[in-house]
Amino acid sequence: MDLYDYDTLRPLLQQAGFRFSKGKGQNFLTAAWVPERIARAADLGSGDGVVEIGPGVGCLTRELAARAGKVLAYEVDAALKPVLAKTVGDLENLQIVFDDVMDRDLAADCAEKLPGLRHYVCANLPYSITTPVLTKLYRARCFDRILVMVQREVALRMCAGPGEKDYGAFSLLTRWYAQPEMLFTVGPECFVPRPKVQSAVVRLAMRTAPPVQTDEDAFFRVVRAAFNQRRKTLANALEGVCGRDTAAEAISACGLDSHVRGEALSLEAFAALTNTIQNSKI
Repeated sequence: MDLYDYDTLRPLLQQAGFRFSKGKGQNFLTAAWVPERIARAADLGSGDGVVEIGPGVGCLTRELAARAGKVLAYEVDAALKPVLAKTVGDLENLQIVFDDVMDRDLAADCAEKLPGLRHYVCANLPYSITTPVLTKLYRARCFDRILVMVQREVALRMCAGPGEKDYGAFSLLTRWYAQPEMLFTVGPECFVPRPKVQSAVVRLAMRTAPPVQTDEDAFFRVVRAAFNQRRKTLANALEGVCGRDTAAEAISACGLDSHVRGEALSLEAFAALTNTIQNSKI
């Protein structure tokens, strides 16, 4: 069966009672080069256990299973169960869990279902839940590498650095947990239904420890405050965190301009600022 030919798939999907759901962010690939290139970029081997989220009809799933030791796929839409049984049911190294990945303990699942393997993620993420899923993957702290296809605007935010227009709190969250690299873009014509945006594939080398020494909760309180009010100077934006005077003193102590905005600070600068605020308490 040609998994990239929607006319071929349509009867199978209709028989299963499947309907595309915007809420679930469902867009199926129709260009064979995309999952092939994603799977190649993942650089998988027999010692790797791969988590896939939202397998759809199994295009990427088959590519991953051909390379990895085992694939663990999460699918929230039960209507796809009979479809996947026909499209990827012959894969002996595939296990599909029909459940919402947001409700799963990923570290426990990987330990149980992918024992003795390096744990990777390789997925075409549903657009509607991209940010919460990525945050969950980061905080699971059980993956060596993550390779995902997301909306291009999300990919730009993940990879952006200080001073760039896409730089923000999610950029810093990503860099706290990983070293991101954008690999290539994918146009809307490669999907059905066609999304209104471009997609991009990002590879994340996960860190074994944060790149800076600071209190994580305090760090992200400062970061969120800085970017919740981007037009304000950093001193004014941090007023609700520690008071404007305290913020101004900490900014000065870190050698920063009094009118600096959060978008100009690197992860290391935010960590230094957080430590200064905490140490002076102030």
